[in-house]
Amino acid sequence: MPTVLLVRHGRTAANASGVLAGWTPGVGLDETGQSQAKTLAARLEKVPVRFAVASPLQRCQETATALLAGRDEQLTTDDRLGECHYGDWTGRPLKELAKEKLWPVVQAHPSAVTFPGGESMPDMQHRAVAAVREYDARVAAEFGDHAVWMAVSHGDVIKAILADALGMHLDQFQRLVVDPCSVSVVRFTTLRPFAVRVNDSGTDLSALVPVPPAKGDEPVNSSDAVVGGSTGGAAATSGTS
Repeated sequence: MPTVLLVRHGRTAANASGVLAGWTPGVGLDETGQSQAKTLAARLEKVPVRFAVASPLQRCQETATALLAGRDEQLTTDDRLGECHYGDWTGRPLKELAKEKLWPVVQAHPSAVTFPGGESMPDMQHRAVAAVREYDARVAAEFGDHAVWMAVSHGDVIKAILADALGMHLDQFQRLVVDPCSVSVVRFTTLRPFAVRVNDSGTDLSALVPVPPAKGDEPVNSSDAVVGGSTGGAAATSGTS
């Protein structure tokens, strides 16, 4: 199956100042975020991204545009990859929100959280996972099982997608870390997803390009894990050892 690069947007002034931006309009990348996006674009230069989709929010659109510079692919926008709707929490400092009664629940039991005037965290996870799986199937049908595609989204959204891929309950997703302009990599198969990388912020990504089996090789089950441990790179989920 295809390989999806889950990219968090670059840093914003709201990130730097500890403000929960949510769906606030006009929140773009700061200078650091712009630099992060350019650096990631260079890291992705050798990766043939066949399809790209992003959250409609400005910070994701700016990040995705930087990553697609010089490529022929057009950017698709999908609200389902947008930030969680934090409702009344939107635009407030995190240090202030940490005093709210709901804060410990967000930390320890997010599956029970519905933000006041906003969205529940399970609903956020469900729509994001549905979107990623839908696009993955579309990419497979159009470009084949060895295609690479990209989804640019937000920290909590990507953490929720990763939790699903890892078979983790949503209540455990706070264990995951997704930094600005980091790349997390998932391959969905008929049996299970493989989390190839999580929160990758600096390594060479060219090894992520899947290698089709050589002519005459026996077919392998893409859902099989490598017995004895991965050999690294795209072969990690090809069933070879």
